[in-house]
Amino acid sequence: MFARYLKIDLPPHQSAFLWGARKTGKSTYLKQAFPNALYYDLLKTDIAFALAKAPHLFREEVLEAISGKDNALVVVDEVQKIPALLDEIQWLIENSRAQFILCGSSARKLRKSSVNMLGGRAWRYHFYPLSYIEIPDFDIIKAFNRGLIPSHYLSNQANHMLNAYLLDYLTYEIQAESLVRSLPSFHRFIDSLAFNHGELVNYNNIAREVGIDAKTVRSYYEILVDTLLGYFLPPYTKHANRQIISATPKFYLFDVGLANYIQKNRVDELKGIVAGKSLEHFIYMELMAYIGLNQLNLPIYFWRSKAGHEIDFVIGDATWVVEVKVSAQPDKRDFAGLEAFCHDYDTKMPILVCNCDRPRLHTLKNGKQVRVLPWRLFLDELWAGKWIPLTS
Repeated sequence: MFARYLKIDLPPHQSAFLWGARKTGKSTYLKQAFPNALYYDLLKTDIAFALAKAPHLFREEVLEAISGKDNALVVVDEVQKIPALLDEIQWLIENSRAQFILCGSSARKLRKSSVNMLGGRAWRYHFYPLSYIEIPDFDIIKAFNRGLIPSHYLSNQANHMLNAYLLDYLTYEIQAESLVRSLPSFHRFIDSLAFNHGELVNYNNIAREVGIDAKTVRSYYEILVDTLLGYFLPPYTKHANRQIISATPKFYLFDVGLANYIQKNRVDELKGIVAGKSLEHFIYMELMAYIGLNQLNLPIYFWRSKAGHEIDFVIGDATWVVEVKVSAQPDKRDFAGLEAFCHDYDTKMPILVCNCDRPRLHTLKNGKQVRVLPWRLFLDELWAGKWIPLTS
């Protein structure tokens, strides 16, 4: 139903990793994009059990399948389930004409086990939930309430699916992979995200709320990042000449619908605090997806001064800055963060994204002009490469 934006175009003999959270559509994408590939799905217990017991069988089966072929593609889905396969895959890369796409929802188990990550022999791609550009007749209210996991966005029973998604991760992904020692404390940590999502991360405060130590809280956040369920947004600290927040990141879940479900939020219109936070989260995920899918080496930060001025997103070395407001008519207070930031930094293109009807230019006190853009126009320009060029 959705034409995905990602393009995996591998030259002969080149392999790749494809990482993405569960249910974002990785398997469907790979089966559609590479219908003739030899496919191993390690979620199938019989296949996983046989290969875990005797990894050399994988090498022997692949050699038989590619015999006589100039170049043969092998897809291994959920490769983190059997880390030992990576040694066999490296041997095949170096000694046969096989190339691989290794798909997974977490590299944590592989890294923690100090296993072979192929030493640069495989390119890395990242898969995301649905993006604005991939959805015909995009409905932002539906996205806020259902989320952008494909099956969730299409479902009229998204709350049931979001609840099942959380339970699946807590019982299957987290417990089955032995990523945490205490599931009850991890459950309480997830509950704490209802109050801390999109805010500065204070490990000590959260530890007191959850009843565990700060080191464990930090490890729980790392688990969410490693399983691709969320992202840290670090503060921008370069060339500062005023007191700013310099050490504490923010944290966002990978899906706006999942965040609203955990927070027990519902958005019925683009007005109010909840809608404003949802729009900010959504724009962040769109920036992440655009930069990640196009393999652009551009970090994203937030900026906040100790006086309370803030910019939602600073991209690159302050080349682009984006402030997000849900207001249909931004007033002087909505530009305060941009006024403060542009006083200290020479940014190429400040933008205020909002719910206005038409774009306009707003002139700051220092003469810098800010583009005020409707959120839909901002996304049209973003995905068309008119704002952050694909050559960045």
